[in-house]
Amino acid sequence: MRFDLIGAKFAAGLPKLADAASMMVPPRGWQHLPEWLNALAETIAMAFMGTLLGAIAAVPLGFACARNTLPLRALQFGFRRFADSLRSLDHLIWAIVFVRAVGLGPLAGIMAIAVVDAGTLAKLYSEAIENVDRRPLEGARSTGASEPETIRWGLLPQVLPNMLASTLYMWESNTRSATILGIVGAGGIGYQLSDRLRVYDWGEASTIILLILIAVYAIDLISARLRRALIRGGESAARPI
Repeated sequence: MRFDLIGAKFAAGLPKLADAASMMVPPRGWQHLPEWLNALAETIAMAFMGTLLGAIAAVPLGFACARNTLPLRALQFGFRRFADSLRSLDHLIWAIVFVRAVGLGPLAGIMAIAVVDAGTLAKLYSEAIENVDRRPLEGARSTGASEPETIRWGLLPQVLPNMLASTLYMWESNTRSATILGIVGAGGIGYQLSDRLRVYDWGEASTIILLILIAVYAIDLISARLRRALIRGGESAARPI
């Protein structure tokens, strides 16, 4: 099998790549900045709402996928395969499906992100639930606590920091994914970028790319700090007195 990764086509494309890069400097189109910032805010909101809806759906699904909270193996196996099916397709594929279903706009992007996140976070949540320390659970049951009370006081304090940290990471990742979803009609800054690339307006495209990089860096920084704070708080809460 021949992949032709580095060959005549690659060599012929390098000058074209250099031309495109040279046309992106300096960035242009700053008069469109208010419009682009509004589109960027739409992309961030799309990622946030998709992550939030996916996380809400993933909580019961994560408990259903965990062996220690759903002892019925056949049901637990079925829920795990269902979560696998949700995350088996990329955001882009789901976005194309939902664009056909609900039309162009952010709603299609939100639904695509929510579906993939529900499957991904359900797996992460179930793994956190399965790896909890069983001693607090046994202690709660020994006092006569019901199963919901055992989960509330013995399990949730252990897994909640990790669940929140995983959700924050997914929001950070989905901000980048939401940009790509705009190219297939989900709106936001990705649509603006696609429109400029379609007409070979490299100067304005470079400005949009710069705005995306700044936004992703800011969200990465905020998300990383929040995750560290949550994980430290969880470790402090779990530490025996």
